[in-house]
Amino acid sequence: MKNTRDTLQKFLFEHAPIRGELVHLDQTWQSVIERHHYPAVLRDLMGELAAAAALLAATLKLQGSLVLQIHGKGAVKLLVVECSGNLELRATAKWDGELEHGTLKDWVGDGRFVITLDPKDGNQAYQGIVALEGNSVADILQNYMTRSEQLDTRLWLAADGQCAAGMLLQKLPEQKGRDADAFERASQLAATLKREELLSLPAAELIHRLYHEEDIRLFGAQGVTFNCSCSRDNVARMLKMLGQKEVAQIFAERDDIEVFCEFCNQRYVFDRVDADAVFSDLMAMLSNKTLH
Repeated sequence: MKNTRDTLQKFLFEHAPIRGELVHLDQTWQSVIERHHYPAVLRDLMGELAAAAALLAATLKLQGSLVLQIHGKGAVKLLVVECSGNLELRATAKWDGELEHGTLKDWVGDGRFVITLDPKDGNQAYQGIVALEGNSVADILQNYMTRSEQLDTRLWLAADGQCAAGMLLQKLPEQKGRDADAFERASQLAATLKREELLSLPAAELIHRLYHEEDIRLFGAQGVTFNCSCSRDNVARMLKMLGQKEVAQIFAERDDIEVFCEFCNQRYVFDRVDADAVFSDLMAMLSNKTLH
């Protein structure tokens, strides 16, 4: 059986104000793309966004989840990746027609980039919306990160039908006596990375190959997994939000309500008995609140 990596490796330059991360998604990525038939161009774009989401979620030390979205008006309508602070990831995409060879701008057209930080604790989520600036997923995110965090950030991303991978370097606030030019040198070395190397080389080997002349501290690797948060209970809550009258109107036209999760393609079916149970539970809950 082929070994899967599915890990995020953090590292630190001991004598320079630089931190880095490397992520490889093997089985996690396979779990995303095996559920839908994506055109190769779209698949690779989504893979790059997935690798970036894992890198940024780890950098931001989230308690909730990070959602990256690219909305387009071209053939690519939507790319969405969600990654939790525990590095549980899911992704999906929408497109229209054939995707020919071209650039990200060709496929997306007049689009926008949306980043959402959802604390998942009842507090308000943060959302930033900006125009798509750049010719690649890495360019878009670098521009956003530099402006929003005011920290120089570099990203290298790659994906194919087997793996998605990425590397992040971030310049930390300079400290007296530390090498102020090291970030540019480290970035120039990382820019020599070939796509195949980023996808195939183990993290420790890749870091050593690039920075064997530097004093690098490696931290323990974190696991990355595919996980979709959809559930039958979530669909039931959606039906409650629609309301009993609207649900009844749906049943007037069909025998059941069928819902597919766009992320994992899981199918949920509610017949009339199921729907009656959903609203019976709701009425019982409201009654208890009134009594108490």
